[in-house]
Amino acid sequence: MQIIFLGTGTSHGIPCIACSCAICTSSDPKNARTRASIWIRHRHLSLLIDTSTDFRFQAIREGMTSLDAIFFTHAHADHLHGLDDIRPLCRDKTMPVYGNEATLTEIRSRFNYIFEDTQKGGGKPKIELISLGNGAVDLGDLAVQPVPIKHGSLDILGFRLGGFAYLTDCSGIPEESYKLLENLEILVIGALRDKPHETHFSVPEALAEIGRIRPERAYFTHLCHNLEHQELLSRLPPNVEPAYDGQVLDLGD
Repeated sequence: MQIIFLGTGTSHGIPCIACSCAICTSSDPKNARTRASIWIRHRHLSLLIDTSTDFRFQAIREGMTSLDAIFFTHAHADHLHGLDDIRPLCRDKTMPVYGNEATLTEIRSRFNYIFEDTQKGGGKPKIELISLGNGAVDLGDLAVQPVPIKHGSLDILGFRLGGFAYLTDCSGIPEESYKLLENLEILVIGALRDKPHETHFSVPEALAEIGRIRPERAYFTHLCHNLEHQELLSRLPPNVEPAYDGQVLDLGD
């Protein structure tokens, strides 16, 4: 299995519009962060978690040519509003799109033209909305397990696939979800900034969660422009590092 970080930034992206801070003007490409999303490649399968606002650019950059399913963590714009750009990847098939009921309701509302009888124009995404329950989705030899988490007051989803788990936009983990996060090889977890935030883990909070979950390796995502890549890396434990756009992680079967 390969995990490709399509984007590792917050809703504003980095550089942020109209910002001249040291990180937004940095020459280090690891400080340039598009909106958060990951691409998972497992044998013949190609899966996406979230269609970020920057999806078109990300897919072209990484050479994506096929996609079998999309899983949504939640319906905030930075995680959803690239949905229309999947059109070239579902011309000849219907794309299964998974999410909780709140997310699917938002997709029906914001992308209502997809589900209405309208003129084709440049085409519309061909998607099938599938509501996620507590159980895993079996895709051949790969199971995708939803992991309930909190994003402020919102109930959203992380996902576990084999020894890998992805928890972006997370500010709390319900007690029952820790059982779904045991014996991980890799954990990706959101760490917005050093200071506390109402709807995201801070760096110290994310480190505390890593200490409890105890994955072999952990990576931070959904990083804002208060965090410089190399400086953050220098003060993290040896098995924890900030992810960067285009980074590829290899896992065993």
